Amino acid sequence: MNPTVLFILGVVFVAVGIALSIALHEIGHLLPAKLFNVRVTRYMIGFGPTIWSKRKGETEYGIKALPLGGYVQMVGMYPPNRRDGSLRQSSTGIFQGLAEAARDQAHEEVRPEDHGRLFYQLPVWKKIIIMLGGPAMNILLGIIFTAVVLMGFGIPQPTNQIASVSACMVSADQQQQPTDTSTCTKTPAAAAGLKPGDTVVRFDGNAVSGWDQLSTWIRASAGKTVGITVLRDGQDIDLTITPVLNRVAVAGPSGQTTTTESGFVGIASRQATTPQPATAVLPAVGQSIAQVTGVVVNLPARVVGVAQAAFSSAPRDPNGPISVVGVGRVAGEVAALEDVPLSARISTLVGILAGVNLALAVFNLVPLLPLDGGHVAGALYEGVRRRIAAWRKRPDPGPFDIAKLLPLTYAVASVLMVMSVLLIYADIVKPVKLFG
Repeated sequence: MNPTVLFILGVVFVAVGIALSIALHEIGHLLPAKLFNVRVTRYMIGFGPTIWSKRKGETEYGIKALPLGGYVQMVGMYPPNRRDGSLRQSSTGIFQGLAEAARDQAHEEVRPEDHGRLFYQLPVWKKIIIMLGGPAMNILLGIIFTAVVLMGFGIPQPTNQIASVSACMVSADQQQQPTDTSTCTKTPAAAAGLKPGDTVVRFDGNAVSGWDQLSTWIRASAGKTVGITVLRDGQDIDLTITPVLNRVAVAGPSGQTTTTESGFVGIASRQATTPQPATAVLPAVGQSIAQVTGVVVNLPARVVGVAQAAFSSAPRDPNGPISVVGVGRVAGEVAALEDVPLSARISTLVGILAGVNLALAVFNLVPLLPLDGGHVAGALYEGVRRRIAAWRKRPDPGPFDIAKLLPLTYAVASVLMVMSVLLIYADIVKPVKLFG
């Protein structure tokens, strides 16, 4: 198939996957909100002008023009300013004016029969469940996509089948194999008569179950002549081999490099895509979440690095943040790799969706409004404040008014918008190079 068509198909595949992920993220908020009988007025995918919408019951479901996220609008997000339910009619200061304006607008949708169905009237634990529903849905999707990759497609792993046999020993000052192999010192594997395609089934009398096990035995057998049995053309062939002592570099736990001596025979393993057990899924997800968390924690510095790369000749960090444009570009490049098996390309695209969902979950848990983590932090603060008041036998302070944090919300939203524009620009003028 034409590489351009494959590129477009890869972009469409991931774009549809991200759109569905966003839609399901919002469903993660919608379902518990309806379960707790909160009146939900809108479920929207995207922002800006509405392209399509349909009302079902008391909720309007729709799609908007700008596919940059989505939202679920619940009645009563901001509590009234006074306990009797009335609203303050005047305010002083620009910040308080912002809070009052938002509170007034939200209060316009409140009906008399909505008492008991307003978000701010919910117990703290129900608020937290609603706000964590979105990230929880993304984590669930990340687990499902990771399971598809690991259990369905599998991952490349070395096998005990030989892919290549080095003909000559190469010293430390040599850069490559000698061209004349008739006069060189043969590797133990070449001297023993091993051939590409052989499958090592026994080593020193022990059955070989995998490449890691075989490598361990070879490293420990330097200078020792041992028996080795290979399966060749359906028959077991018994040979002998003497691993030689070789000095290799080893990376230490803190990153330092040391050298050690171990046995060497001169063979390379053939890779095979091997499905993984279900027990491998959650550890892989946990590792991905840890990596994404590291990126999010260092996001300001990484964004500065992206800006420097975008406006200078500095290279782009392949492990840095990218926008949806960058994700789409990577997906297209993966799909267009004609010399890579189709199953491997599809597996990589599904893996991209797994990574995007886990990144959405982690980023949304940052405790800043308007992110979900900011609402969770507000609910936790409300719970702590009420508990302290009860311990001190003080009147219940009531629900926490997140409208007072709207100035901070607008500031964070502005920063996120600027960051998004910067990342999109960088992904256009200096995209991340993953394939050279």
